[in-house]
Amino acid sequence: MTRAKSDGGQKKRLFLSLGLVGVFLVFLYFYYGSGNSGESALEYGTRSLRRLGSSYVGGDEDKEEDSSNKSESEEVDNSITLKSFPVCDDRHSELIPCLDRNIHSQMRLKLDLSLMEHYERHCPLPERRFNCLIPPPPRYKVPIKWPASRDEVWKANIPHTHLAHEKSDQNWMVVKGDKINFPGGGTHFHYGADKYIAHIANMLNFSDNNLNNEGNLRTVFDVGCGVASFGGYLLSSNIIAMSLAPNDVHQNQIQFALERGIPAYLGVLGTKRLPYPSRSFELAHCSRCRIDWLQRDGILLLELDRLLRPGGYFAYSSPEAYAQDEEDLRIWKQMSALVERMCWKIAAKKNQTVIWQKPLTNDCYLEREPGTQPPLCRSDDDPDAVWNVAMETCITPYSEHDHKTGGSGLAPWPERLTSPPPRLADLGYSSEMFDKDMELWKQRVDTYWNLIGSKFGPDTVRNVMDMKANLGSFAAALKDKDVWVMNVVPEDGPNTLKIVYDRGLIGSIHNWCEAFSTYPRTYDMLHAWTIFSDIEKKGCSREDLLLEIDRILRPSGFVIFRDQPGVIDFVKKYLPALRWEEAAISEGQDGDEEAVLIIQKKLWLAPESFRDTE
Repeated sequence: MTRAKSDGGQKKRLFLSLGLVGVFLVFLYFYYGSGNSGESALEYGTRSLRRLGSSYVGGDEDKEEDSSNKSESEEVDNSITLKSFPVCDDRHSELIPCLDRNIHSQMRLKLDLSLMEHYERHCPLPERRFNCLIPPPPRYKVPIKWPASRDEVWKANIPHTHLAHEKSDQNWMVVKGDKINFPGGGTHFHYGADKYIAHIANMLNFSDNNLNNEGNLRTVFDVGCGVASFGGYLLSSNIIAMSLAPNDVHQNQIQFALERGIPAYLGVLGTKRLPYPSRSFELAHCSRCRIDWLQRDGILLLELDRLLRPGGYFAYSSPEAYAQDEEDLRIWKQMSALVERMCWKIAAKKNQTVIWQKPLTNDCYLEREPGTQPPLCRSDDDPDAVWNVAMETCITPYSEHDHKTGGSGLAPWPERLTSPPPRLADLGYSSEMFDKDMELWKQRVDTYWNLIGSKFGPDTVRNVMDMKANLGSFAAALKDKDVWVMNVVPEDGPNTLKIVYDRGLIGSIHNWCEAFSTYPRTYDMLHAWTIFSDIEKKGCSREDLLLEIDRILRPSGFVIFRDQPGVIDFVKKYLPALRWEEAAISEGQDGDEEAVLIIQKKLWLAPESFRDTE
């Protein structure tokens, strides 16, 4: 009897153990994927979750991984369709990999905080990159459509209200129920950006108090932009602003700007050149942007000088421009002396704002006394080389063309968009090549819209990115759509971004082997023309790029892939894993070797079990 009872107990324990193992295997099956893809999905998930729980989020250093896990660019077998990527927990719903300060200590970076190096880009090594999907925050909704989004967004999409309390006296933003409203105020313009913009135009004696100056002022650089209300209210005047701010104590300001449908970029005036070519903007603006323009012999002001076109303006609204206390007077005196040596003149000064103007030619530079500081930049310095290039304490003189013509020679907007700009010659391009490129992309954009068909309404997309913009003709073909385009030019190709800006468009230099400087879920549409073929030649991971595209793409957003058929097949194998759906596909026609795949990202929320409860 005793033995029988013992055998029965052992059987019960055996069945219980088998049952627990079975439950665990079922969990792995449903979470990581099934069929042939299970092993690949589990491999990705193991690496991802190891980083999530250790050094990438501030814990101990990662241990050495075995050689089978070292290559982040490994691809799944062509016969395998990957079923799932793991989901990151909610701590990473706003992850910006190259601006994540958690990695500074892990990479043992020695950064000078006084130079803002901690706000500059520092990207994780390949073995520290996330291989998981960034989840939306709980209760995320499809964003409010433009133009209503300029004035209100869903609070659930950016669940941060500290700026509403901190800037409550300045009308930055107001929390109202399940929405956040933007009255249009700012640190210097509490009563509305529209009135402030008209005030600047009036100071410059522009007709009808319209800052666009009959189309001659088109591109603006707003540094320290807050939630970008200044840039948002410029759009109605056919002016487009690159609104720039760091990921600082006002952490989500750029995220709010992009959620509103306003062009914006995460960056800082620190030690490196900003990712824009020389002579890109007609106006730079700083409204109490808290920048020490006198530091390091005026190097930050000289960076603004590099970016301004001949005759460009710098509108500066700050206590130094009007206050009478001893410290403000000292700063004003030193800043006035600096800009005078830079050959800037005061175009207007009224109340709390001063507007300086840059010279039209090199004459003033050449007439300065020998040894005047800051000096002119060396003749071999390329003012358009910007990717990971240190700022210089020197003045960028004009090209021979700009000096002789006394300006950039650009047509007013909107003619500027379709007129071949003079700097085409710098790249060896002719006007005929420019016109053919414009016609080609007009036809291609028409094809894209015909392919997508009923999925597209007039307000389906607002924030668009062209990942390889070339001359900007994709964006130009969208001129009748109510969208704006971030035109990205790869750092190792022809530096065509200056042509993009000369057409009255905006954009940035970037290396697609790294993450882009933006928040998750900030673009409604991405256009990826041969980007995957390009990074494969550079030895970078195509899987990493797919995950990066997913990170910055809004739920329900679209990606247009235009590439070799092999790349299209590669992307299609990852659709289930990325939770994307095929919206349209087109094989190459009329001798075109490139195929087109258009996908739409599903709207999904992370399960409760993956939400951070700390």
